[in-house]
Order: sequence, then C-alpha cells, then structure tokens
Amino acid sequence: MYGTRVCCECNTLWPFALTGHSQPQGFLKPELLGGEFTHLEFPRRVQPKELGQRMLYRDQNMTGWAYKKIELEDLRFPLVCGEGKKARVMATIGVTRGLGDHNLKVCSSTLPIKPFLSCFPEVNDLTQYEHFPDDVLVLGTDGLWDVTSDCEVAATVDRVLSAYEPNDPSRYTALAQALVLGARGTPRDRGWRLPNNKLGSGDDISVFVIPLGGPGSYS
Repeated sequence: MYGTRVCCECNTLWPFALTGHSQPQGFLKPELLGGEFTHLEFPRRVQPKELGQRMLYRDQNMTGWAYKKIELEDLRFPLVCGEGKKARVMATIGVTRGLGDHNLKVCSSTLPIKPFLSCFPEVNDLTQYEHFPDDVLVLGTDGLWDVTSDCEVAATVDRVLSAYEPNDPSRYTALAQALVLGARGTPRDRGWRLPNNKLGSGDDISVFVIPLGGPGSYS
C-alpha cells in the first residue's frame, strides 16, 4: 500500500507521500551478497567484451551517474534486475514480497533471500497535524500509483469532493471509484488508455479513501 494525505483547506492542494521506496539491504551491506551479485547499478547488463571500457554506473549514495572502468567483478549479476513489475531481487523474488519465505534461497545458490527483505512497515504519525473536513488519506495499490501522480490524485480529490455536500458520506465512495476508473482508463482500439493516450494500469487497482477530519469537523 502507498498513502498520500491530501489537504484541500483554502483551496490549496497539499499531497505528500506517507511511505517511500526503500533500498534493499544488499545496497547498504554489500558483504551480504556473497560475491555472487553486484550492488552497483548500470544502464544495462555488462557484457564480458566490455571489460576495460568505461560505462555509466551509480550506487545508492549517488544522486546521479558517473563513469567507471568495467572490471571483472562488474560482470556479476545485478542485485535488482528488470524494471517495473518485472523487477526481481537477486533474480529470484519481487521487491515487495517481504513476508514469509524465511528459508527461500537465491535461484541456483545457497544464498538466503531473507536478509535482503524486510516485513517491518514504515510508520507515519498523522496526529501531529490539524485536520479539516476535506482532508483525506488515500491508500492505493501499485495499480493506482503506477500511472497516477500525487498531484493528479489531489486534483481528483478536489474535483470530486467539491461536487458533494460536506456531510454526504457517499462522496468518499465516489472519490475512490473516480480514482480507480481514472487509473484504469477507457477502452480504445489499442487497449485501455488514459487521457494522455498512455496505457492505463494493467495491475490490480484497489483504493481506500479515509476522511481525516471526522463528522465533528463538518459545518
């Protein structure tokens, strides 16, 4: 789940993420990789014929890319391979699969997977903020956030909630439906498309809209 708190007080949209992406432990502790994987990231898989050549690379401490001379150890399999939904930690398991599988080993290896994944959630305290009637917490699966930005969600929150009376509880259901339908897109000749003609989300789209202001805050 990914959360965004949206404040619409005074017509000011204020979205911010409650959770973020975490680095796998292999980036923070390269010694756990057992010499089988590299914690460095390259634009593409390094080939043996490129030994001695210069290639762009980066690690978790860098804000951009730099050049390095390709060495033998750079031919190791990348810690995270693939992109988007196809990304896998150590070519074995999805990054989000942090629960269970305590005895799982890396494919064709005796290296354990569990030290590289965590099931401990990132916690954010919302009680430190003052909440208004139109403040909501949007919880959504990747199917929403893969194709919808925080600001786009905030704009939908403002548009839908303003079309209902403040005391109408059905407006939260309408908002969740609008977010799901917006991420799914509309059917066209070339599949489901968003208004910008990009592909709609093909992943599961689940959305919860939780009012933060509470009925007591309604006028």
